[in-house]
Amino acid sequence: MASTLFTNARIVDGTSPEPSAPTSVLVEGGTIREVGKSVTSAKAKVIDLKGKTLMPGLIDAHVHVIAGVADLGLNSRLPDSLVTVRSLVIMREMLLRGFTTVRDVGGADFGLKQATEEGHFPTPRLVISGKALSQTGGHADFRGRYDDRPSVIERHRLGSLGRICDGVEAVRRAAREEIKGGAEFIKIMANGGCASPTDPIHFYGYSVSELEAVVEEAKMAGTYVSAHVYTDDAIRRCVEAGVHSLEHCNLIQPETAKLAASKGAVAVPTLVTYDKLVSDGPKLGFPPDSVAKVDVVRSAGMESLAIMKKAGLAMAYGSDLLGEMHRYQSEEFVIRGRALPAQEVIASATFIAAKLLKLEGKIGTVAPGAHADLIVVDGDPLKDLSLLTRQGKHMPLIMKGGSFVKRASLN
Repeated sequence: MASTLFTNARIVDGTSPEPSAPTSVLVEGGTIREVGKSVTSAKAKVIDLKGKTLMPGLIDAHVHVIAGVADLGLNSRLPDSLVTVRSLVIMREMLLRGFTTVRDVGGADFGLKQATEEGHFPTPRLVISGKALSQTGGHADFRGRYDDRPSVIERHRLGSLGRICDGVEAVRRAAREEIKGGAEFIKIMANGGCASPTDPIHFYGYSVSELEAVVEEAKMAGTYVSAHVYTDDAIRRCVEAGVHSLEHCNLIQPETAKLAASKGAVAVPTLVTYDKLVSDGPKLGFPPDSVAKVDVVRSAGMESLAIMKKAGLAMAYGSDLLGEMHRYQSEEFVIRGRALPAQEVIASATFIAAKLLKLEGKIGTVAPGAHADLIVVDGDPLKDLSLLTRQGKHMPLIMKGGSFVKRASLN
């Protein structure tokens, strides 16, 4: 069993406003065994970090790894073989940015998750919701106004973001099928969206009884519901129905944020995607009508961070990028850093995200018993969050499960 001993490491994990004092971290196999000032090992390979920053692998709690092109509806019309290969490339690039775990919130299936776990391809750990549930005309219905073809269940089509189901019995069955198929939580579309053609942002998704039915199914399976949601009213009805993970939340207001915090919900802002959909989306095939909807939520994004911080609502890291825009995944750090302390931004991609993914103590931390998912950073990201950007340029070492996926010289 291979062992690595990192010495003179300054740990940054989002729990403190300052890096730790020089510390040693012993990795045995795929697990962190010891952390402390006087840790030694006669058989471990010693790597002296010389005071460089050591961080737990980053966590992105809102991705779509099957979105190889910016037009979400087009992905579902591509061959599964092409979508699979593109998704593996997308995930490899995420890993090389330091994201050792990602949560897919609509699209990836259990087969793709199994492929990542077999270890033949360099990818992050993958947590999946299976296909997102959408009502007719909702955020996963890409048929358009003149397309009256019956909706089809696209559960086995890899490029499909979601599936359409209407009514309490149908959403119950869909939730059960996704859980049976390997979903680790359930994703629903509870508001209109930018990428879909027939649902303005203010549209509600699902009746209260349908929301409550999905939440009950998730609870019976020991998991939770994640909701695509923007408007304050839609967020409130989701929270009251028991939804735990609130994606986007751009238009949230103070009272609703306080309610969500009191219920123990977690928000997952995704501000970077709106900037890039406006600047890059049109030339990459994002539909013009969809670009026009982006501004409805884009302008309120920064204010939402302040509202949620003041309310004490926990926020996990999310990017929600599509197609070639995936390369901007790390820019969310810099955007949030304009409104929040660096420590809180880093916490969103470490222990807060780990708790949301139900992997607390296993990822997002540098502690005994955790997976040996670690990144080394040149410089202090608590002082400069941009060190976490630029496609991993400032990360000479990236380790996942005790194995190096990137190992450059330490200057």
